[in-house]
Formats: sequence, structure tokens, C-alpha cells
Amino acid sequence: MASEKKSWLVVMSSKEMYLEDEVLFIEESGEMPEVAMHSSLYFLCTDPEGPGLKLRQEELIPLKKAVLTRYQTIILRDLQPENRKKSIYRGLKRSAINWQRMKLFAEAEHLDISHVRRAVSLALIAFLQAEIRSVTQDKEASCINCGRHTLQQFARELGLCGQDLAGGWQDLCCDE
Repeated sequence: MASEKKSWLVVMSSKEMYLEDEVLFIEESGEMPEVAMHSSLYFLCTDPEGPGLKLRQEELIPLKKAVLTRYQTIILRDLQPENRKKSIYRGLKRSAINWQRMKLFAEAEHLDISHVRRAVSLALIAFLQAEIRSVTQDKEASCINCGRHTLQQFARELGLCGQDLAGGWQDLCCDE
């Protein structure tokens, strides 16, 4: 008896395909994912050369989540010790700024960022531990480009307190 294989063809609507493309665009955008989202919305809905879609609020959710994904990517990029000597590295100050931008966006859009907060807080702890090792053991210059107040505020925003951070982090900060 010959066995039959059933293949299921998933057909996406052109609207879904456009939205999927724009999600990828936002997730791979630059330092301002909100701007990328607004650019996507313009293209999808208003641009005379765009598809002229009418989007419902629930159809905007993937685009908004893509903004969060991109923010998470760029925040974590600057909290990876292996990036500290690369040209893509923007520093802790930029991570703190991007955290604020993401937080404000999430609040305005009523999006939960607790999963991002956890990932960023763990990355900050690990980054500071690695930075202290690099400075004390390897005698490298600190790459922390923000002052104590900024770093302390960033940690606080992430739900961290002084005991959560590696001892000596204050000495690595620059003047504000």
C-alpha cells in the first residue's frame, strides 16, 4: 500500500506578506526603531507607491513588537564585553538612553517589557564583572562612557540595586 504524503500549503495574504517584510525591516533597522516603524506605516498605508493597506490595531502589534526586538538587540549589543573594542560598540551611556527610549515607547503602546528588563539586567551585571576584570587584571582602560549617576539610574530602572552590581563599578565611570 502506497503511503500518501499530504502537503499543507500555507498561503499568506499579501497584507501578511507586507507586514512580515516590514517587521524584518524594523528588526534590522538602525538606532531608531520607532522611526523605522513609522516609515513602515507610511509605506504600508499612505505612500502612493505602497500597497495602500488599511490596518487594524491588532495588525500593528507585530510592528510594535519588532520595535522592542530591535531596541533589545541594540541595548544588548552595547552590553556584550566582546563588543567593547569594536566599532559597533556605543557604550553604556547609549544602552541607558536606548533603555529609556524603549521604556517610553512600551508605556505609550501598553507593551510589556519585563522579558527585556530581565535580559538587560543580567547582561549589565555580566558586563560590569567583565569590565572590572579587564581593568584590574588586564590593565585595560575602562570603556564605560557614563558617570556614576547615569549607570546607577540605569541599574535602578532595571530593578537592580547596588549589591547586584560588581564591587568597584563606581571607579570605572567617567565624570558627568
